[in-house]
Amino acid sequence: MWKSKAAAATLAIAALAQPAAAQTYPSQNVTVMVAFPAGGLADIIARLVSTKLEARLKQSFVVENRGGAGGNLAAKAVFSAPPDGYTLLATTTGLAVNMTASKNRGFEMADIRPVAIVAISPDVIAVHPSNPAKDLKELVANAESKSFTYGSAGVGTGPMIGAEYFFKEVAKVKYVHVPFQGGAPAITAALGNHVDSLVLTLPPVTPHIKSGALRGLGVASPARNKAIPEVPTYGEMGYPNVFSQSWVGFFAPAKTPDAVVQKLNTEINAVMQEPDSLEKIAKAGFDPVLKNSAETTAYFKSEVESWGRMVNAIGFSN
Repeated sequence: MWKSKAAAATLAIAALAQPAAAQTYPSQNVTVMVAFPAGGLADIIARLVSTKLEARLKQSFVVENRGGAGGNLAAKAVFSAPPDGYTLLATTTGLAVNMTASKNRGFEMADIRPVAIVAISPDVIAVHPSNPAKDLKELVANAESKSFTYGSAGVGTGPMIGAEYFFKEVAKVKYVHVPFQGGAPAITAALGNHVDSLVLTLPPVTPHIKSGALRGLGVASPARNKAIPEVPTYGEMGYPNVFSQSWVGFFAPAKTPDAVVQKLNTEINAVMQEPDSLEKIAKAGFDPVLKNSAETTAYFKSEVESWGRMVNAIGFSN
């Protein structure tokens, strides 16, 4: 009897503690560990959100870049940290890819607590203006007689997985992948016409397509992107239901209190609805994502399954 009363008292205290934690959170600096180097997709969004969270929550959100192992280095560090909401991970679709592709990640699904997935952007195929292909259909047709090269931000990135799946399983063309150490050197190679084509998530490529320095051939999304409305979708080019989009999201250790996760989710969603936030991400080629805590968790699980199918289809592992 005494044990049952003690257990009930413990549960009651825990139930009271979670709302209290949310009321006082954050009471100290929050570290936002970005899984990739400065200047990338995750870094851009992490800094935008962190700056605005500081103003809203009156505490410092310190962005720390810890790239390496395709995002696994930062993810392992965060998911091993105390589950108190003071160490968060900002990462990309690469986390969902790695759940199937990486055999020695150092963490499992049970270690992950999705907080908010805030922005999404399609992958784009682009070429140098001297390339004879005017759209994706022509690129594929030309590849029937001659192999081509495509540059990416690196082995195991979401755009690379999407490109391999499209070229190998859907279009069935001859190609050679040229991986770079990040999106910037891949873009430089495309601008210099050192690779025949480029496959990256849209934002860093947007200004080059707008200026005419690169020609966009297709975006791997259900609808055209507002930042480059002249570039057709894969579906318009005869490849329906082929989607490869990269998102940026925030994650925490699995046992982070519900109340803290829900508060972070609410505040981050509010940030992403502010007019200047929407303007900044739209210009880059991002669309906002607004999901509550439960929807975020369900979406992340569905992304792990979806990317897992592509990873298995192309036989990729890292």
